[in-house]
This record gives sequence, structure tokens and C-alpha cells, in this order.
Amino acid sequence: MGILFTIFTVTAAGLLFIIISFLYLTFQTYSGKSIKNPNYPPVNGTVFGQLFYFNRLYDHQTEVARKQKTFRLLAPGQSELYTTDIRNIEHVLKTKFDKYTKGKYNQDIATDLFGKGIFAVDGDKWRQQRKLASFEFSTRVLRDFSCSVFRRNAAKLVRVVSEMAIADQIFDMQVSSTVFLFSFFNWID
Repeated sequence: MGILFTIFTVTAAGLLFIIISFLYLTFQTYSGKSIKNPNYPPVNGTVFGQLFYFNRLYDHQTEVARKQKTFRLLAPGQSELYTTDIRNIEHVLKTKFDKYTKGKYNQDIATDLFGKGIFAVDGDKWRQQRKLASFEFSTRVLRDFSCSVFRRNAAKLVRVVSEMAIADQIFDMQVSSTVFLFSFFNWID
């Protein structure tokens, strides 16, 4: 009798813990999110709902984005905004860029990966990093660099084609052009 009572108690406590956890996550997900407020993008579910589409998540997100250009997914303590609307993207990245910061949470994550570079900072530090990067990515610098890499690889391709022609060998242009293209981007790396 004592063992049955222990098994029942442990099982009931486990189920109670699962139910309380579920209720807590549900409360955290839906509380204070302005779900029916027309000033916010419509809610399209929760981040937990994405688990149903785990094997085809990107396809599912694409289908949803075709139906609604901008929508929210609710998560505990926050809501995540998704948009494919060109006007919204331009607003965030160009028109009102200064109003949208990465925030402390995202900066902490990005700093681990990118250090204190342009992808991990905001405000004046970002402006300084962008100014420094703009010199390296100017049209003239990129053109000069890509032209020299192209010339170098074109010379290699001409040499290989000439050798194969002299040896009277069959030449697969598709394979060679693919190798040429990859070696071009390898130099950029």
C-alpha cells in the first residue's frame, strides 16, 4: 500500500508541476501583449506553435509571410515581430534607423560572436564602425580588388583550357566554370 501511495504521489506531483509550468508559460506569453490592439501587428501564434512545423519551419514561415506581410509571434515576456513588407524594412533600416536599437539582450549575444564591431553596437559606436567600414567597401576598392582576382583566375582558366586543347581532351565547361567561380569567392574570403 505504501509503494502505491508513493507512486501515486510522485505521479501526481509531476503532473501538477507540468500543469503549473504550462499555465505559467501561457500567462507569461499572453499577458500584456496588446493582442486585440489594432495599433500592433496581428498575432499569428506563439513561438511554441512553431514546434508543430519543426521539420518544415522555413516553409511554414514563408507561407505565413505570404498571407500576412507583418505579424507577431508571442513568447514568454516578449513578442517577436516578423515582416516582409518593404516599407517596414526600409523604415527600420533606413528612414528611422536611430530609433531601433539592438538592445542589451541582443548586444550581449552578438558581442560573444562579433566582439565590439559594427554588428554588435548601437549609436555613436555603430556610426564610427560604419564610417571605417565604408572606406573598405567603397565602389573603387571593391572594383579594384575583384578585377585583380578575376584577372588572376581568368589566366588560370585560359591555361587549363589551352592545355586541354593541346592534349585534344574533352573539356566540361560547366564544371570548370563552377570551379572558377568558387575560386573567385575563395580569394575574396
